Amino acid sequence: MPDAPPLSIFRLMSAGTVHRSSITPVVNGQPKAMAAGSTVADLLREFQLDPHLVVVEYNRTILRDRTTYAAQLLASGDTIEIVHFVGGG
Repeated sequence: MPDAPPLSIFRLMSAGTVHRSSITPVVNGQPKAMAAGSTVADLLREFQLDPHLVVVEYNRTILRDRTTYAAQLLASGDTIEIVHFVGGG
């Protein structure tokens, strides 16, 4: 049997895997760079928004239970719409 080439194809395939330390969800129509592992709660903190005074739509679904904000991980390409209530007359 001739000398077989090393199984380098597997190393090449795995080398192409990109490990990102940041994500880019789209927030109110604008790309927003954030740290990987960020949640909806992190996003609201970054914008200094009180979770009780906003409505969050995550990938076309309104997040009705605000207790899930801290567990809802964000990813690149996610679409988030935040509506902030403003009082006045």
